[in-house]
Amino acid sequence: MNTILPPTLSTSRRPGRSDSAVNGETRSPHYDCQPHGDRVKLTVFLPGVDAAGVEIVVRGPDLVVVGRKTHNVRVNFAAANLESFQLDYELRLRLGRDLDYSTLTADLSDGILSVNIPRRSSALANAA
Repeated sequence: MNTILPPTLSTSRRPGRSDSAVNGETRSPHYDCQPHGDRVKLTVFLPGVDAAGVEIVVRGPDLVVVGRKTHNVRVNFAAANLESFQLDYELRLRLGRDLDYSTLTADLSDGILSVNIPRRSSALANAA
């Protein structure tokens, strides 16, 4: 049903790095994608991200969810090894063209982003 897209090639010479607007690295959040008859429900876990930091982009059949954390620099940042906890989230999914992305709804509550994407009416008629 859904496909995780590989990260884009980086212009950096260091292996294992992907591009990000903030510091060059992102991590993939945990998620769950379930079909429900006339819609698809996507649940993305984004702890530490507020509603202003969520960006949902649609590119053809692909859905990109970016969750940017507020980056608070602590006094003991280097000593505590908190680098991985400060990374932003980026999830790229290929959900297909049978969904009506223009009418999707999203809600963020306690770090859990719920995205409901209805199916196109022609896709429902073909399934019946």
